[in-house]
Amino acid sequence: MPDYDLKIIKTLEYKRPEVDKGYVDQTLYVNVSEPAIAIKPVDQKTKKVFIGGKGYDLWLLWNAVEPTTHWNDPQNTVCIASGPMGGTPIYPGSGKSIVSTLSPLTGAAIDSNVGGYFGPYLKFSGFDAMEIQGKASEDTVIFIDGIQQQVQILSASGLPENAYDLSTRLTEHFAAGKPRSISVVSAGPGAKNSLIGCLNFTWYDVKRKRARYKQAGRGGIGTVFADKGIKALVVRWDSVTADTNKPADKTALKDVAKSYSREIVELDPKQNEMARIGTTHLVTIMNDHDLLPTHNFRYGSHPQAPNLGQQVYRLLFDPGFDGCWMGCTVACSHGIKDFVPFTGPFSGRKVFVDGPEYETIAGCGSNLGIFDPSTVVELNFYCDAYGLDTISVGTSIAFAMECFELGLINETHTGGMDLSFGNRLSALQLVHQMAAGEGFGHIIGQGVRKMKEIFARDYAADPAVMADIGMEAKGLEFSEYMTKESLAQQGGYGLALKGPQHDEAWLIFLDMVHNFMPTFEQKAEALHWFPMFRTWFSLCGLCKLPWNDIVPEDNKDTKEPAKVMKHVKWYTDYFSAVTGRPAAPEDLVKMSEAVYNFQRIFNLKMGFGRRQHDALPYRAVGPVTELEYESRTERYDTQLQEKCNVATTGKTTAEKLGILREYRQAQYEKLKDAVYQRRGWTNDGIPTVEKVKSLGIDFPEVLELLKAHGVQ
Repeated sequence: MPDYDLKIIKTLEYKRPEVDKGYVDQTLYVNVSEPAIAIKPVDQKTKKVFIGGKGYDLWLLWNAVEPTTHWNDPQNTVCIASGPMGGTPIYPGSGKSIVSTLSPLTGAAIDSNVGGYFGPYLKFSGFDAMEIQGKASEDTVIFIDGIQQQVQILSASGLPENAYDLSTRLTEHFAAGKPRSISVVSAGPGAKNSLIGCLNFTWYDVKRKRARYKQAGRGGIGTVFADKGIKALVVRWDSVTADTNKPADKTALKDVAKSYSREIVELDPKQNEMARIGTTHLVTIMNDHDLLPTHNFRYGSHPQAPNLGQQVYRLLFDPGFDGCWMGCTVACSHGIKDFVPFTGPFSGRKVFVDGPEYETIAGCGSNLGIFDPSTVVELNFYCDAYGLDTISVGTSIAFAMECFELGLINETHTGGMDLSFGNRLSALQLVHQMAAGEGFGHIIGQGVRKMKEIFARDYAADPAVMADIGMEAKGLEFSEYMTKESLAQQGGYGLALKGPQHDEAWLIFLDMVHNFMPTFEQKAEALHWFPMFRTWFSLCGLCKLPWNDIVPEDNKDTKEPAKVMKHVKWYTDYFSAVTGRPAAPEDLVKMSEAVYNFQRIFNLKMGFGRRQHDALPYRAVGPVTELEYESRTERYDTQLQEKCNVATTGKTTAEKLGILREYRQAQYEKLKDAVYQRRGWTNDGIPTVEKVKSLGIDFPEVLELLKAHGVQ
C-alpha cells in the first residue's frame, strides 16, 4: 500500500479537440477554492493579438485580477501555456512552458520560460493554456488526463515535501506503466516558506529511468503556487510526432527543422559544446571579460573562477543525451549522477542533480565568493528539492554577506553565523533555514527588497548604503551578469518589464566588448529589437538558446551578426509552416510588440510601469565603494579624463567616485529618454494611445487606464 492518499473531489469529463495548426482554441480554468473546473473558448482576436504562451497567460491574468489584488489573494491566478509551435519534436528548442502570476516580490505580473514536457502535453490534452485560481483548504493535486479526457481535483495527504520524491511518487502513480507520458509541476517547502519559490517541471529520462527537472524560477511563482495549497499539477499524454501539432505545411516544417538540426549537430561541437557542457562555458568567458559577478557584484573576475568552469563540469556531468524536450539537438540539460550531499536531509545519500547551469554557478558560486564546485552543486540540488530560485537565493545571500562584511549586520542578527564571503557552510545552512522558514535564512528568503527594510528597521543598517548595494530592481533580484561597463545592458536590466532578468536583452558584448552601439539612438534601437524578438519565443513555446548560442559559420560576416538573421528567417518559416500565417522577420517583432506593450500597461494597472520604476541600484551602474574604484583605478581615471574632461591628479578616491557617479547616473537617464521615444512611450514610460492603437491592444479598459494616467 502507498504511504500517501489521493481522493478525487471533482471531475470534469471533456471531449478533446483536435490540434489544428498548433492550436486547440480553448483554455482550462480550475478554481481550487470552490472547487470548480471549466473550459473557456479562445476567440480569434485573442489568438491574433496574443499569439499564445506568455500572451495568453497575460490576458488570462489581466482578466482575473484587479489593481488591488495581492499575490496571496485567492483572486491571483497561476497561468501556464505553451504556444503554437510548442510540442514540435523535430525543431530544436520547441518544448517550453511559460508560467505567469502576480509576483510576491514585485507586485506585478511575472513570467518564466521553462523546459520539461508539461506545456506541450497540456496542449495536446486539449488546452492552449490553463489558469488556477482560489486557495485550497487542504493539499491538492490537479490531474489532467489527455488520454482519458478527464480533469480531476484531488485532495492529497502523506505525499513527500521535497520536489524529487514528490515527482517520483506522482509519476509512478499516474503513469499506468508509461512514465514518459507524465509531466509533474511542483514547488516545495522552500516555496511555501519564502517569497523566492520556484516551480519544478519534469520530463522523464528514459535512459536514466527517472524524472528530470527544469525550473520556472523567477519572481516567486512557486510561492504563489504553494500558497494556493497546490501540491502538484500532473498531465498525462501519449505519443508525440511531427503531426501532433497538425502543422499547416508539414513538408515545409520538416525542411526547415532538418536544416536547423543539421547545423546544430555540425557546429555545436566546434562552438560552445552545449550538448556536452551546457551553459558552463559561460563562466570563464564572463570571467575573462570582467563580467562574472563576484562578492555581490563588486567585481567581475576572480583567479579561482576556472574552478567553476566548463573543464570541471566536463568531468562531473553524466554523459548522454540531455534534452528537456524530445528531439532537441542542443541537448543542454545536463546533470550529475551519484552526487552525495554532506548536509541536510539527503546527507550521505547518492542523488542525481539536474544542473548546474551558468546562472546557478555564478549566483551560488562566485557571487558568494565560493569557488568549490561541490558546494555549488549541493546548493543547486537543495534549491531544486526545496523549490527555491537559485538566482534569487544567490543574489540575496550575496547581499547579506556584503552587509555582514560592512558591519551593517552582525552575528547577533544572523543567529551566530559568520556570513563572510566564501563561507560555504553558512550558505548551505541558510538554504536549509529558508526551506524550514526558520532562523536568519527565513529573512533572506524574503528577497533583497524586504531585507533592506528589515535590516534598516530592526538592525539600524544604513538605508543609503543598502540602496546602492542591494541588487534588486522592481523587487526582483538581478540575474548573474555585471553591467557597470555596459550602459545598454543597464537598460536591458532596468527597463525589463518584470525586473532585472537577462531574457529580454543581453547586450553586454555588443555594447562593451565590440562597441557596436556607441550612440544613444543605437542603444535604444537595440533595446527595442532584442526585447521584442526575445519575447516572441515565449509567445510560441520556444527556447531562445538555439537562436544565438550556435550560429552559422558565416554569421560574423553578415550585416547584423548579433541578430543571427539566418536563424530569424528560419523561425519565420517555422511559424508559417505550423500556423499557416505568412510571416516575415518584422512580423515576429510586431507580434511581440503588442504583448510587450500590453504587459507594460498591465504593470501600470498594478501601480507600476512608470519611469520611476525603471531605476537601478548604483552597484549596477558603477563602483559604489572606494575599494571597488581602486580595484580598477586606471579604468575609472581614464573615463573621468576622457568622458568627463576631469583631471584626476590630486583628487581623492571619494571625490572621483562622486564625479563618476553623477556622470553615469545622468547617462542612464538619457538612455531612458531614448528608449521611451523609440518604443513609442511617453517621457514617463507609458505607451501612447497612438502606439496601442497601432498594435491592436486598444481595448476599452486599456484606453480607460491610460486616460486615468493622463495619456489620451
